[in-house]
Amino acid sequence: MREQLFKGTGVALITPFDTQNNIDFPALERMINHVIDGGIDYIVSLGTTGEAITLNSAECQSVLDFTVKITQKRVPLVAGCFGHNNTAKLVQKLHNANLNGFDAILSSSPSYNKPTQEGIYQHYIRVAAASPLPIIIYNVPSRTGSNIEPSTIVRLANANDKFIAIKEASGDITQASSLIKHTPKDFLVLSGDDPTALALMACGGDGIISVIGNAFPKAWSSLTKAILNGNLSKAQQINNALWDIHPLLYIEGNPVGVKAACETLGLCRKNVRLPLVELSKEQHLLLETEIQTYQKKQHQTDSSAVKN
Repeated sequence: MREQLFKGTGVALITPFDTQNNIDFPALERMINHVIDGGIDYIVSLGTTGEAITLNSAECQSVLDFTVKITQKRVPLVAGCFGHNNTAKLVQKLHNANLNGFDAILSSSPSYNKPTQEGIYQHYIRVAAASPLPIIIYNVPSRTGSNIEPSTIVRLANANDKFIAIKEASGDITQASSLIKHTPKDFLVLSGDDPTALALMACGGDGIISVIGNAFPKAWSSLTKAILNGNLSKAQQINNALWDIHPLLYIEGNPVGVKAACETLGLCRKNVRLPLVELSKEQHLLLETEIQTYQKKQHQTDSSAVKN
């Protein structure tokens, strides 16, 4: 059997920074406890949302080590900083990394090079040979400039048992449906796109690696549990309640929006590292308004439930 730790809700955790743009470890501890207390099933540390690309190798290792320390095995952990457009450098990075305490790696398809499907396949085969842990393949064409076609994912899933899942962030439900149908039954198809996650899971997907889950882990994990348990009505209700927040999280880039949301909620600062810049005041005000509207409606819903 392939690893089944990663069904349900994963959160691509942000990396908080202080006013000097150094890693804010107290805030990172708050974030870790916030998402675990919110009922998420596992954490992805240093993915795209974790800004690993602007951290040096020592900083990345310090975040990984700290996350293991604070999590204390309460949930499984995925190391998300293992994508590269140079296969040989990624293999060396895997050899050098200390992954004690982690259960899998997340590896994005090579960016910028725009390799062929054969090139993508051969890249991942080399990664599998070097990785000491199971691998979640990450398909995010909007960032990499190339799509991993379903036939390539199926080929990889059948070639090596280290490939346990795909984070499918194309937002293409037709492509996701093909993956769900044609990959092995124990290979997980996970949404990497919050706005289309409900649709992907309704088609038979296994869960989500979420951005919005940083800010609203309880709601998002409840959505995932509802749809995986066949309660479409409840999942739709949660999805609709959060719907107007989604676009504001991405309007000026990720994790710009979700960090601003977390600042609004008192979890951390909204600081990001260049070339990203903080969410503009105008957009932050819009985001705050949507969050307040959501919170007010949730309070009303919870009050009505108590009365009944």
